Amino acid sequence: MTSASSPARKVLVVGPSWVGDMVMAQSLFKALKLRGACDIDVLAPGWSLPILERMPEVRRGVVMPLGHGEFGLGKRRALGKSLAGEGYDQAIVLPGSLKSAFVPFFAGIPQRTGFRGEMRYGLLNDLRPLDKTALPMTVQRFTALAAPAGMPLPEPFPMPGLVAQADNQPRLREKHGLPAEVPAVAFMPGAEYGPAKQWPIPHFAALARSLAEQGFQVWVLGSNKDREAGEAIAAGNPAVHNLAGLTALGDAVDLLAMSAAAVTNDSGLMHVAAALDVPLVAIYGSSSPEHTPPLSQRVSIQTLRLDCSPCFKRVCPLGHTRCLTDIAPERVLAALGELGLPCTAAGGTAQAIPLVRGA
Repeated sequence: MTSASSPARKVLVVGPSWVGDMVMAQSLFKALKLRGACDIDVLAPGWSLPILERMPEVRRGVVMPLGHGEFGLGKRRALGKSLAGEGYDQAIVLPGSLKSAFVPFFAGIPQRTGFRGEMRYGLLNDLRPLDKTALPMTVQRFTALAAPAGMPLPEPFPMPGLVAQADNQPRLREKHGLPAEVPAVAFMPGAEYGPAKQWPIPHFAALARSLAEQGFQVWVLGSNKDREAGEAIAAGNPAVHNLAGLTALGDAVDLLAMSAAAVTNDSGLMHVAAALDVPLVAIYGSSSPEHTPPLSQRVSIQTLRLDCSPCFKRVCPLGHTRCLTDIAPERVLAALGELGLPCTAAGGTAQAIPLVRGA
């Protein structure tokens, strides 16, 4: 632990390349702070800066000037040399790749911590074995790197907790015509990994109709890849606002923070919603909540645990995707009610909301 009279340690974290993993990395940042005063900088893709800006534990984000999967040894050397004067005491490398360990090495950071990965001997000098049985969850693996090797995880376990930018929220309401007096349920129908993680769009649409009947508006959030799905959910339903592809990542965070609840696939935005403590229904198909669950106390995980799942495939190898299609909209509606979603029209909870199906 750092004493009150000692200067704060400076730590450079080489961050992950996915939205959900970056959110889960906040548990590591919190665990580092629990061990003593430290300044935390995060080397990360440029898209992740709005997420990092909403983490009070992070001093600043340092943009990695390379795309996902790009080796670029020369650029990594130049970046490392540019960081050499920062005086970092430790680097913690979260990705398991060889290339992710180069920048701290070239920066001359004295302690370079990470799990064994792609032949990183020498690049990392605090190299640790990964016991996947003892640390089954990604967030546990991240957080374990905050302490010396062999130390137990902190108790209570630090949960991610993003802080929305309140001054951005009125601007977003005005820009997108979102009435402040109508409670919103956010839908996140996308999943970057593939269709075996995506609840059927007709199910989302049926759920949206039921919510609209009871006086809710629905905000569809996601990237431009989810725009078509949002249009299908919104078809014939004026209560649905298809915002997919129209908002930056930071805007999506601030919109989720205003939502009364959210319904999502296993995706990056699922982890964002959980970190904002939004009541959340998380739907799992080909993936497993044992590995990357939403880290929140107010979550209902919907998974059927069929014999064929989780298969971790992008596309259902059996061609039926029953692990998702058999999760009926009624089941998700009931889960929203169990989370306490208020029924504005009837004065009850969503458990009493009838499902409104299409023609």
